[in-house]
Amino acid sequence: MYKKEEIRELKTRFWAEFKSYMSRTRSAAGRNNNWINYPSEIRFIYIRVDADESGARLCFDIQAKDEGVRAIIWEQMHELKRVLEHEMGTSGVWLENCHSESVPSFNRIVWERSDLSIFREEDHPEIFAFLKDRLVHFDQFYDNFKDILINLAS
Repeated sequence: MYKKEEIRELKTRFWAEFKSYMSRTRSAAGRNNNWINYPSEIRFIYIRVDADESGARLCFDIQAKDEGVRAIIWEQMHELKRVLEHEMGTSGVWLENCHSESVPSFNRIVWERSDLSIFREEDHPEIFAFLKDRLVHFDQFYDNFKDILINLAS
């Protein structure tokens, strides 16, 4: 069992290594990107990367407080579902009306590998490769369709 300090150090080292791993990867638009804090350009849309003891995942979260705005963006994503899943090369899990301690209601699309663990160092290269692949494919999709989402969010 890990102590809190050991977990914090492991996660800090893991994300620093991932940031280094991704440092030479350019966005679809040819820019350097902060892949860990992906810039959605919409204040209530978050593209999150996560890894823990239960797996590695890329999440597309719609956290608009206004249910109507959240519903419009969610509907648009459903209209783009075939294009998104074609670009990603796999289906995501579409979760409507999720809840967490910090966000009362949000919608999420998630791509996940639950067979990996941040606590197994031998899994780190596979986690990095999985997250990079998901991010690069998502970035290609998002670069093509973000303007639609930005206009809907305005």
